[in-house]
Amino acid sequence: MDRMDRSTAEVFDDHLDCATRNDVEADLKANFAPDCVLLTSFGRFDGHDGVREAAALLARQVPEAEYRYIRRVTHGEIAFLEWTATGRGSRVRDGADSFLIRNDRIEIMTIHYTVESDNDADTPPAASAASV
Repeated sequence: MDRMDRSTAEVFDDHLDCATRNDVEADLKANFAPDCVLLTSFGRFDGHDGVREAAALLARQVPEAEYRYIRRVTHGEIAFLEWTATGRGSRVRDGADSFLIRNDRIEIMTIHYTVESDNDADTPPAASAASV
């Protein structure tokens, strides 16, 4: 299948498969536009380096995470995901991401989640070095 023939759902599903395997590099190559933008509760992340930084931040916040995808919805160029994660010492119960997928690539992604610690469920996550 020619890359430009993938539907929004196919790009979205491939992204989630890569994320489940923690294969950021394959995900970048197959699914993210080089000039993508991630807007998150931790700031703005630009391009492939920004995606790497956002993935590393989540990996530090929820080490050894196991992800559960609660709801996947697509419509036209838009995709939405509700998710949870459980890791060593912390968890996310309220993950919500949205995607603008054009030309076979994720161009814009919004990401929201709250990290809860096993020690104190009300402790806010550490701020990142991302530009705001």
